[in-house]
Amino acid sequence: MLEIFTKQFSEFNTQQLYDMLQLRSEVFVVEQDCVYQDIDGKDQKALHILGYKDDRLVAYTRIFKPGDYFIEASIGRVVVDKNERKHKYGYDIMKVSIDAVKTYYNTETILISAQVYLKRFYNSLGFFEIGETYLEDGIPHIKMQKS
Repeated sequence: MLEIFTKQFSEFNTQQLYDMLQLRSEVFVVEQDCVYQDIDGKDQKALHILGYKDDRLVAYTRIFKPGDYFIEASIGRVVVDKNERKHKYGYDIMKVSIDAVKTYYNTETILISAQVYLKRFYNSLGFFEIGETYLEDGIPHIKMQKS
């Protein structure tokens, strides 16, 4: 069972910051073999959704109000620890993230830049594809929207 917290960047303690950066690096840099700048200067504007299991960060997203990343509100850096994906925590963290966009930003329109191989996952959460696929950091992506 996930215990999920919502935090502003300024509310992180050093251990939470370390855990978040470590999880993102483990998946997006090491597992996906993708060299890119994860620390992008946007974390300070984001609202962070952190999913803990037994006091260990295993799922995470960051959300942005309209205008801070895209014109629409957005969810990004969706990540679940490789060893925990069998528990479907991606659905749990995304549902909380979608609800947080509604609660904090008073909108139901959300735009994401999704890795193409996760299209069905995002479709099941109410997102639909917009436009053509494109490369982002060498990985095929597609814009998806939920209204």
